[in-house]
Amino acid sequence: MKISGSNQFNIQKFKALLSYWVIHNSQHTKGVEEWLSRFEKLNNDYITKKLRNVIHLFKEITKEYESIKIKIGSIENVHLEKEPQQKDTLISKSKELPNIFEFKQIGVIHTPYKDKAPFQPIKSDKGEFRIVVNPEYTNGLSKLDTFQYIYVIYYIHRITRKVRNIIAPSWTGGTEVGLFASRSPVRPNLIGISIVPIKSIVKNTIFTSGLDVFDDTPLLDIKPYIKDLDSKCDANYGWIENLDGYEHLLLHIKGIPHDY
Repeated sequence: MKISGSNQFNIQKFKALLSYWVIHNSQHTKGVEEWLSRFEKLNNDYITKKLRNVIHLFKEITKEYESIKIKIGSIENVHLEKEPQQKDTLISKSKELPNIFEFKQIGVIHTPYKDKAPFQPIKSDKGEFRIVVNPEYTNGLSKLDTFQYIYVIYYIHRITRKVRNIIAPSWTGGTEVGLFASRSPVRPNLIGISIVPIKSIVKNTIFTSGLDVFDDTPLLDIKPYIKDLDSKCDANYGWIENLDGYEHLLLHIKGIPHDY
């Protein structure tokens, strides 16, 4: 089977979409399962029966997606159509990385935040904050509890706003900066990073505090925060230092409660 370079790109894009659909469908399934448990307590047979049917359908859809992913893998190694006048260009492009990458959800983050979350982790926030890694990665948490802090890397799945190169952070009073000079969550790749303390680890669950993400956020990775290696004593506040009253703004950025 032969496909053109543009179609090869489309296949890679389709693979990425399949992975997203699997994750998205799994999130819907978990949401319906939560509502099912609530209606089971109310002994509402009609609704519980319908919700079980929905869950079954979601799981069947996920199976179909997974089977398509396997089939797509069998045509990944196809040969591109060769056009003599573009031979050198094709060889050069074959060495380039694809511009769509596939990431795998390794767990889910649970927080009290359903509709509104803080801009930064607030250590003193009330409620339960836990990171549940998929069971197959449980052994990967071995000795992680010897560290005090961790990096939590996640997919910011509820962003719907358009990405802009120049933005004005809401707390700056209209000051415009480049997107990459900001901590805005609206980015070309919706990847978030938070540093939070470890309270305890029980099996495949990490209990922490003040994670600044919505409930049911997909988890991408976890890394230990290491003293000296990850703390730069000569770091500064960049353009923030030039804002009027930036000491006050820092309280907002850090999530520190204050009365003025």
